[in-house]
Amino acid sequence: MTLLACPPPALEVSLSDSVIRSARFTSPVLFALGALSAWSGQAAGDYGSVSAGLCVCACAAGLFGEDLLQRDYRRDRVVLVHVAAHPGSTTRQVAVALGIPERAVTRNLDRLADEGLLVLVVDGETPALRSYRLAP
Repeated sequence: MTLLACPPPALEVSLSDSVIRSARFTSPVLFALGALSAWSGQAAGDYGSVSAGLCVCACAAGLFGEDLLQRDYRRDRVVLVHVAAHPGSTTRQVAVALGIPERAVTRNLDRLADEGLLVLVVDGETPALRSYRLAP
């Protein structure tokens, strides 16, 4: 009687589609692959591979930069949804509820008010206390 050895179960790693599409994950991986391709091409003397690897690195850096630029706009959406759900929220209340620094929330609220999506409500008794609500 012969026993066949079964290979150990393979370790499966699965990532959600949103994680794979996220530039925070994709751009560093692309940059690393481009750098590895350029390095191995240089070691082998294949300068076509070097230039292709460097092009991939440049594209990954651009993708990462675009993600940094879009971060404020994603935060705008989160702040806008919070103010829609909680009309009359102050800057500090929004910052505490969302776990975002107050200075960043101030920039988001100012930008949303400048675009006409939010209305600044000033309390007559305490002019320093400003709250926001959706624009009509």
